[in-house]
Amino acid sequence: MSGTVDSILAKIPAHVTVVAAAKTRTLAEVKAMLDAGIRVIGHNYVQEAERHVEGLSDVPSIRVEMIGHLQRNKVRHAIRLFDRIQTVDSLRLAEKIDAECEKAGKTMPILIEVNSGLESQKAGVAPDAVRPLIEKICDLQHLRVEGLMTMGPLVADPEALRPLFRATRALFEDLKDLSCPNVNMQVLSMGMSNSYRVAIEEGSTMVRLGTILFGPRPAKPV
Repeated sequence: MSGTVDSILAKIPAHVTVVAAAKTRTLAEVKAMLDAGIRVIGHNYVQEAERHVEGLSDVPSIRVEMIGHLQRNKVRHAIRLFDRIQTVDSLRLAEKIDAECEKAGKTMPILIEVNSGLESQKAGVAPDAVRPLIEKICDLQHLRVEGLMTMGPLVADPEALRPLFRATRALFEDLKDLSCPNVNMQVLSMGMSNSYRVAIEEGSTMVRLGTILFGPRPAKPV
């Protein structure tokens, strides 16, 4: 696995952070990824993250980030597990995170998830609603908005995502003029295993890679 990771990292600019998307992966697989040099692990599910975090308590200098949809009833557990939540897409969710962080005496870095493809079945904020949402989050004292995250539609040709990545980058740059003490637009999380090259070309500073690092997921039993 180390050789595979090395070859991938060699193609990615140093300023781009690689997040290993650990959805459905075993603790042993995640540990192997860390041994190969990855330092940021992304989880889609709170329960799965909890199992992994407990098993990695002796591994230094790693970050764990929430990259899946976060339900409000899981927020209390999430703020204990994650170093950053990438998928904030509503004021209600932001307020819940803020309230739980206040109880815990901590501040949570977050990204705003943008529904760049305006897909009705997906989470995320419509691009034109991102600024109004962040302006409301400005009043929340225990959150720190650090940037944007987007998934983009599932497509066979990653070039089809280029206009969406480009538009999200433009939105990211435009939001840098916000005058708010807890907003610092520095992270643009775009691109997965099939699209990370295009995303980086369009300005991504963070890519979330699963299959290309871990290999295909085992087939589900019939």
